Amino acid sequence: GDGTARDIFDAVKGKSIPVIGVPYGVKMYSSIFAVNVLAAADLFIDYVRFDLPCEEREIVDVDEEAFRRGVLSVKHYGYLRTPVKDGVLQAVKMPSSSCDKEEQLKIAKFVAKNMEKDVVYVVGPGLTTYALAEVLGFDKTLLGVDVVLNGKTIAKDADEGTILSLIRGKKAKIIVTPIGGQGFIFGRGNQQISPNVIKLVGKGNIIVLATKNKIKHIDALRVDTGDAEVDAMLRGSIEVIVGYGEKTLMDIV
Repeated sequence: GDGTARDIFDAVKGKSIPVIGVPYGVKMYSSIFAVNVLAAADLFIDYVRFDLPCEEREIVDVDEEAFRRGVLSVKHYGYLRTPVKDGVLQAVKMPSSSCDKEEQLKIAKFVAKNMEKDVVYVVGPGLTTYALAEVLGFDKTLLGVDVVLNGKTIAKDADEGTILSLIRGKKAKIIVTPIGGQGFIFGRGNQQISPNVIKLVGKGNIIVLATKNKIKHIDALRVDTGDAEVDAMLRGSIEVIVGYGEKTLMDIV
């Protein structure tokens, strides 16, 4: 993840050593990471075989000082030389802009109005989902996954086991927002929403929220759950709520 990327950046600073990020951490906001593990392996093989060009790719991580104040922001640490090939590396996380707040609240109000009684909602991390917590008045972690029932938090910062125990035998939905600039809805920062959780809930019960500004900067939604079968099940189009009563279709790749 980003913490390891920072350690490597410190270790190779000033040296001309190419680095490929294998996405196997929790937070992967930096742009040295491949879109999945297989893509990282292919990139390494092609670099060795064909001497691919390298470019400077950004290393970022959560700003810990801001996070302790309850603010989610990303801090720039530097650049690493990374082999490049079209469609293999993810973009750096793009932070939300201050003008997104009003849009996030509109989306949150629409979702809150349409939430169903006695349905368990698994709510992923992100500022748009955090706005939903503000509207409904439930307690929400900034970077964690929380479980909500009838407007109240029944599990805060839940792990996979807790989520599975709370959704088994019940109607459940998952609410997520893509990572800005990258488009990932699963497999980046929300691994608690595991392939087992997704299979139990089903694609038809996944609610995706994103501001218009955010979707302007991503070409598609992405998944990297670590389970090829679940990734394949998720691919195709899905509705994205982009405003109060406004939806658009986006492809999951």
